[in-house]
Amino acid sequence: MKKIIIFNWKMYPSSLKEAKELFNSILKQIKNLEIVVAAPFIYLSEFVGLINKTKIKLGAQDVFYKDEGAYTGEISPTMLKNLGVEYIIIGHSERRKYLDETDEMINKKVSAALKTGLKVVLCVGE
Repeated sequence: MKKIIIFNWKMYPSSLKEAKELFNSILKQIKNLEIVVAAPFIYLSEFVGLINKTKIKLGAQDVFYKDEGAYTGEISPTMLKNLGVEYIIIGHSERRKYLDETDEMINKKVSAALKTGLKVVLCVGE
């Protein structure tokens, strides 16, 4: 079984400068592991260029289940895939608790992500 370490940065850090410092500290510590960095959406495009020179994979912290439409504030699986994201975290306990995500919605997100070719990290408990 392949072991993967996923860094879910949640809503941290609060600046791009701090995010780059954190990213560079991870780079210094990895060896022969598969590493996924799931940074906040606003930093993903910045890291695309940085990860191309490393073994680090890019992850996202959530996704919407539609590819396009009038869904203010959402991001589609296709948008993430086109950006270079390979992994997607779906069903995190915080989204279930604070945003009332249901199993039905999570199922739709998983289906949409898999259809697009993203690797799903499905959270099933605390």
